[in-house]
Amino acid sequence: MNKSKKRSLLVLFALCALAARAQFDVHFTHYEALRSYYNPAVVGASERTNVLATYSMQMAGYTHAPATMLVMADMMMPGKEKKHALGVGILSDQIGLYTNQRIFGSYSYRHALWGGQFSFGISGGVLEQKFDGSKLKLEESSDPAFPSSTAEGSGFDLTAGINFRAPSYYVGVSGMHLTMPVIELGELNEIKIDPSLIFNAGCNIQLKNPLLSVQPSLQLMTDLQAWRADIGARGVYTYDAKRWYVGAAYSPLTSVTLMLGGEVNSLSFGYAYELFTSGVGALHGSHDVFVGYVTDLDLFKKGKNKHKSIRVL
Repeated sequence: MNKSKKRSLLVLFALCALAARAQFDVHFTHYEALRSYYNPAVVGASERTNVLATYSMQMAGYTHAPATMLVMADMMMPGKEKKHALGVGILSDQIGLYTNQRIFGSYSYRHALWGGQFSFGISGGVLEQKFDGSKLKLEESSDPAFPSSTAEGSGFDLTAGINFRAPSYYVGVSGMHLTMPVIELGELNEIKIDPSLIFNAGCNIQLKNPLLSVQPSLQLMTDLQAWRADIGARGVYTYDAKRWYVGAAYSPLTSVTLMLGGEVNSLSFGYAYELFTSGVGALHGSHDVFVGYVTDLDLFKKGKNKHKSIRVL
């Protein structure tokens, strides 16, 4: 097989990979901390100004392997009852010659119910995809099936969800890509994004030792054709307003994930490594780094935001 044919096969493989990813939303190993990305009903859950960022390097060791970056921020709207929250975010997902970007804004409304809080959320924005055809080297450069320059397209993307949060557990469900956007890349290629259903649940189990707790969690992603489930648990040690955790998660037929992290004052952070149990194997896993920051900053408050030093509390 000559080099040109090999390159053509690689292009076709990339197209198939993109189609497969279009059926799934990006999976983050820190899915519990990033629930507001999958479900806008979780926006404002911390009741403070919250900034989150994560970077995922998947299938480490392969050239042009998928890499994803997500940055989000949300905050409560002013009011005595704190029922409304707003959020914004940007996702950049690159795989080979493809770049997928999603820019979105979110809104959530919550109401006290059954000793907890029921919330509804909606998120809308632009989903954009680019293909850099200038880097292709084909046997027939005039093949109209492959663009010779950068081809890009966009569509309106909509997500909606509901969530219930009690003092010791939460459960939520959301639908992503409800508008089923069709993105045209050039004159001959288009990609249809199928809707996805996301289910999240988790709880906090306090052990006899008041410093220790266990936090099981579950996430299920499906487009009703394929699915992925992640079942995880974290062991948490809390002392002097600081939290440290170690945990693991299992995805049937896909991977095992190990994670560790913590929270110090207003800063949270974590690292996870996903070992694939099939396909590329454990040595070409995915690295995920997560960082978050919360503050009492109120952008709607008149005058200055005053903060007390933790040294004099």
